[in-house]
Amino acid sequence: MMEKVSGRAIVLGDNVDTDQIIPAKYLNTAEPDKLAPHFMENEYPDLAGSIKKGDIIVAGKNFGSGSSREHAVITIKGLGISCIIAESFARIFFRNAINTGIPVIEAKVSANNLEKITVDFRNSRIFCGGKEIEFREYPEFLKNIIESNGLVNYVRSGKW
Repeated sequence: MMEKVSGRAIVLGDNVDTDQIIPAKYLNTAEPDKLAPHFMENEYPDLAGSIKKGDIIVAGKNFGSGSSREHAVITIKGLGISCIIAESFARIFFRNAINTGIPVIEAKVSANNLEKITVDFRNSRIFCGGKEIEFREYPEFLKNIIESNGLVNYVRSGKW
């Protein structure tokens, strides 16, 4: 698994659901590059266009609630988001993210929008605003899935 990622914090609030992440009218495709421009468009119409590859989503409680659609995770992956940090995740979203190869971390982080944030996966630490926040280390099997860029690739690799 990657050792560290750094990017700008894209700060979202509590209870961001999959319908907010990608509106249902775009579910006729699963292509990341076609979904990404519509990320959070009903709440923040210009947000998707301002996101840079490597940015990190920082959210509150219950991120990814709502439906079990993988389109929400595919949309985020299409944006080039390197990691999602939230105080808590809807369980199906958490697993969909792992299965798609996006690291998700449960931690309470206070960040300003666009503030630099660094995640040190090796030492299970987040650095933001002069603070250091510890998070629970992934089990090896989840690290392997993320390192393989998703569950399908992991299974195809024969490493399991």
